[in-house]
Amino acid sequence: MDMKAHQPPRLVADAVAERIEGLIADGVLKSGQPLPSERRLTEKLGVSRTALREGLRLLRARGIIHTEQGRGSYVSQIAQVDAQPLVHLFQSQPRTLYDLLEVRALLEGESARLAALRGTDIDFIMIRRRYEAMLAERVQETGTAKHAHLDHAFHLSICEASHNPVLVHTLQALNDLMLGSVFACVNNLYHREPHKRDIDKQHADLFHAVVGRQPEQAHRAATAHVDSVRKSLSDIEQEEQRLVRATRRLEGWA
Repeated sequence: MDMKAHQPPRLVADAVAERIEGLIADGVLKSGQPLPSERRLTEKLGVSRTALREGLRLLRARGIIHTEQGRGSYVSQIAQVDAQPLVHLFQSQPRTLYDLLEVRALLEGESARLAALRGTDIDFIMIRRRYEAMLAERVQETGTAKHAHLDHAFHLSICEASHNPVLVHTLQALNDLMLGSVFACVNNLYHREPHKRDIDKQHADLFHAVVGRQPEQAHRAATAHVDSVRKSLSDIEQEEQRLVRATRRLEGWA
């Protein structure tokens, strides 16, 4: 749509700002991502460079974007949450992991249900790519950190297909914590073959339910996956505690 036609400059600038805000809300432009070049934006939006710059000025004033000297403009952290206290608590108090997994079960269960209902063919292509990348890494076994990032990317692609901008931005704001929980899962469970097989099947069930447009099955698969991880980690923790107590008795401490 050409927004230049017969509109006062101020109205064109407002329309430019609104269009870019829409792209951000829809997740096309993501938090922390650099904006396309001025030339690209003027072509895509059908506006003059002057109108574009005025629209960007409005967005900066609203805190939607920010500009770094010599580097260009970026999308701001829209759902900015100071997660550092939680990150510290997560590191110092491992029990916080279980609270985080409860949150993951709630958010990702609904994300999967909405993705199965609202996802487009393009969304499903992205989900399939992330899923296949995760499987390929499993075969290569290149390392825990890389697999954790690919696992997290797979789950995030499902959330993005929910087409609920608030849900997507909420998960992005908690990105460090969410990634931390995935790393804990991969680090503690994937070297145990029975757990690894279970997780692979859970991921497959989730993938097929979402791209098969089965919302209730997708919700159950996502929730069951996170609940299973939580139970497995709890079982391992209890087993290790029993081993410590038995060792102390053997050494005469109890």
